[in-house]
Amino acid sequence: MSSVLRSPSSEQDPTLAAEYRPISSHLAITPPVSVVIPAMNEAENLPYVFKTLPDWIHEVVLVDGNSTDDTVEVARELWPEVKVVGQRGKGKGDALITGFEECTGDIIVMVDADGSADGGEIVSYVSALVSGADFAKGSRFANGGGTDDMTFIRKLGNWALCTVVNQKFGARYTDLCYGYNAFWRHCLDKIELDCTGFEVETLMNIRVVKAGLKVQEIPSHEYLRIHGMSNLRAVRDGLRVLKVILGERSNRRELRREARRIRRSPMLDAVRGEAS
Repeated sequence: MSSVLRSPSSEQDPTLAAEYRPISSHLAITPPVSVVIPAMNEAENLPYVFKTLPDWIHEVVLVDGNSTDDTVEVARELWPEVKVVGQRGKGKGDALITGFEECTGDIIVMVDADGSADGGEIVSYVSALVSGADFAKGSRFANGGGTDDMTFIRKLGNWALCTVVNQKFGARYTDLCYGYNAFWRHCLDKIELDCTGFEVETLMNIRVVKAGLKVQEIPSHEYLRIHGMSNLRAVRDGLRVLKVILGERSNRRELRREARRIRRSPMLDAVRGEAS
């Protein structure tokens, strides 16, 4: 899936070497990477977003939430090959779901359009995926991460909600409500996304754990929104996140029951007997 990047020798087939896409001085990959950016009236912020995106990205999918400014025009000027998709409904969750459906890459990366995310970090997410993870989850509170854009109340709420998810679903998250994530496209076949608001990120984090997917946290730094005002409302959206958490059934009991069944399997007993 991944390969150390070496200069092709004259004896190598040049068409074979071209299949690899260099992403750092030590790593090249074959899977195409799609970046999904939901945006509504973010024309002033897009230059800061696009200038940090790596040039080895396969495609950028911008989901326009019926912007009344020059969001679409600016995106096309900055990234001429950008795929612009009109959002059907409302809310960040709806925008992301719309964008995911339009992606053609094997790896999908979620990036906010407000300038708070550094596109240069995408290499860390992709490296984690090609190294074996199914879902690379950004964390502002993992060692090496940070945030310039969270009040004490929001930090407290995020910690409390994260603690509930960890206890209820057996996760080991250090951050919950963060939208900078990347995953293999096949993950979408194992998690159903059926919410439209900011809580979609929490829903994804819960359902990848319930699906038994391998999750790796990636330290990430969140910067201040550059222009405009966020639509996030701490209390309102915090309650929506809590509703999602409480509405999801934990399957930890079923997983423990399955583990006990496997341990008691006659075939496993036979293998143990042969090994002894």
